[in-house]
Amino acid sequence: MSMFQIFNVSGSAVSAQSQRLNVVASNLANADTVAGPDGQAYKARQVVFQTALMGAGNDIGSAGVKVSEISEDQTPGRRVHDPKHPKADAEGYVTYSNVNSVEEMVNMISASRSYQNNIEVMSTAKNLLLKTLQMGQS
Repeated sequence: MSMFQIFNVSGSAVSAQSQRLNVVASNLANADTVAGPDGQAYKARQVVFQTALMGAGNDIGSAGVKVSEISEDQTPGRRVHDPKHPKADAEGYVTYSNVNSVEEMVNMISASRSYQNNIEVMSTAKNLLLKTLQMGQS
């Protein structure tokens, strides 16, 4: 693997983790909502990653990551008995989103750390390339 492929691999991971952070932010923003744009309770979304070959033609020698899909969690939402709520059903229950805030915070920390680690890999590769160029000038 050449040094330049490191930027492709880490760059793909940074992009994927950025999308993951956006999905987590959306989930957290809708954690206590009752109805989404379609009138139904918000469903938590999860990012699904897939391996992506980096390079073209005979130059394929490394694998990166890409987001293959963003899926909705189909578990039922939390039901709370509140007959006075305007969104209560005939039995007096209100269905909230199925977002688990604790799981989403853990997911956010994991994505953030992965993002930071890949930025650090790119920074280290850049520094190594600069040192190599400096050695060539001597």
